[in-house]
Amino acid sequence: MSEEERIHRGLKGVYFDRSPATYIDGQLGELRYYGYSIHELAENSTFEETAYLLLHGELPTLKQLETFAIALKAARILPNAVVDIIDRIKHAHPMDVLRTAVSSLAAFDDETSDCSAEAVLRKGIRLTSQVPMIVAAHHRLRNGLDVIMGDESLSHAANFLHMIQGEYPSEEASRLMDLDFILHAEHGSNASSFTARVVTGTDADLHAAITAAIGALSGPAHGGAAENVMTMAREIGDPERANEYVKTKRGKREAIMGFGHRVYRAEDPRARHLRSGVERLSVEKGEPHWNQILNALVDAMRPYSRHGVNVNVDFYSGVIYHLHGIPQDLFVPIFAVGRVPGWTLQVLQQQESNILIRPLLKYNGPDQKAYIPIDER
Repeated sequence: MSEEERIHRGLKGVYFDRSPATYIDGQLGELRYYGYSIHELAENSTFEETAYLLLHGELPTLKQLETFAIALKAARILPNAVVDIIDRIKHAHPMDVLRTAVSSLAAFDDETSDCSAEAVLRKGIRLTSQVPMIVAAHHRLRNGLDVIMGDESLSHAANFLHMIQGEYPSEEASRLMDLDFILHAEHGSNASSFTARVVTGTDADLHAAITAAIGALSGPAHGGAAENVMTMAREIGDPERANEYVKTKRGKREAIMGFGHRVYRAEDPRARHLRSGVERLSVEKGEPHWNQILNALVDAMRPYSRHGVNVNVDFYSGVIYHLHGIPQDLFVPIFAVGRVPGWTLQVLQQQESNILIRPLLKYNGPDQKAYIPIDER
């Protein structure tokens, strides 16, 4: 087989385009947004500032950030018809509801068919605010509660928690959710972002691209790790059982949820910031045993780190969501809440020199056959 005909299953190791936005070094465990280390952003930035960076390519001035935050807050509106749709399908899985609601928003956006960079940016800002509203509205409606609309006095993260919980979150809880959104905001050409680019390559609109991205994220191989980690933690139940749990799973060659990553061989650089957050929030909420279980799992998995099986960002995020009182089936939708700016960025970059993404399939079927009439078969 020639170099041109070599099969790259899953497109592993294939570069399909260039991007100045997201630098990832899987061997060293480095992640940067437009040159800024994820560690500096996690320690010093906010989701609003990071979203601006992703959408504009540079950190904002104070005035630019204020203007951007005002635009986000002004977009905290869902059409009544969309709320009605959510109510009609409230018994469906939250990812199905989110996908349907985002798709329906296209019918109520005056700029849906405008695919200029300026319009896509405006729509991306609107969707950044509307996606958390959809998730929160669905959660409230399926529990027989009134929908809480946006509070313009709150940050993006604090407002999301308020819409979910119906009460104002603590500063620590808000900061930790804000941090989670920063860490999930963008991650290169992952499955959902690549899906958004494929859809954009057909000249489809932003709502279509993000609807498709949500569909890709709904698959457990992409977005389900946080939910699975929480299931695992519940199954273990006690930190003293972690070591035996790992031995049993590894003996069966089964994966340990929250460990390993398609890109990172070193520890996921995003994980460290959520690790300390889990520790603090677990104390605040009076549930320190979850943090103890996670720490015991890390210790039990240490022998496998030399083989590149390290903690990833989702190892800690599921427990954080649980400590916020968020049900397990909302864990993946929360991933989507943070990722909207990243998906919008990917769409904007695809549009800069758009091309239909059309890889090849290597044929390995039978040689040419003669057609046999049906009455002779």
